[in-house]
Amino acid sequence: MAKITRIKASDPGKADEKAPKKSVKKSVKTSASASSKAVSAKEVAKATKSTTKTTIKKAEAEKTVAKKQIKPITKDAKKPFILIRPFVYFGRYVKESWQEIRQVRWPSRKVTWKLFLAILVYTLLFAVVIMLLDLLFTWLFNTVIS
Repeated sequence: MAKITRIKASDPGKADEKAPKKSVKKSVKTSASASSKAVSAKEVAKATKSTTKTTIKKAEAEKTVAKKQIKPITKDAKKPFILIRPFVYFGRYVKESWQEIRQVRWPSRKVTWKLFLAILVYTLLFAVVIMLLDLLFTWLFNTVIS
């Protein structure tokens, strides 16, 4: 069975003021030994290695996300000259849009074709239903009028 890991969203740069500072290895060893007395040393070593690797990867991922985040405009920021503002704002818009587009997970070619064919089939079926209803109502009104 797969082990479920819960990830708490927090800033890695800020230390929790209430919690005492502990190293990752110590906290894993104490939690592993506290949960069951029959845990072997090999299992504890595996847990510490995997935990440290995952925490390092998480910290690196959070650092890259923090670098890519866009800083909000503050009142203290120096405003550009009034004639240049539209170009500055347009440039900022293009930059932010490009950052958002890079975060999109695009479908593969195979998935794109499947979705396109599904839409095409649905459209054709819907068109046939509308044409049949149109023929039915035309025949019905012609019969009532005649």
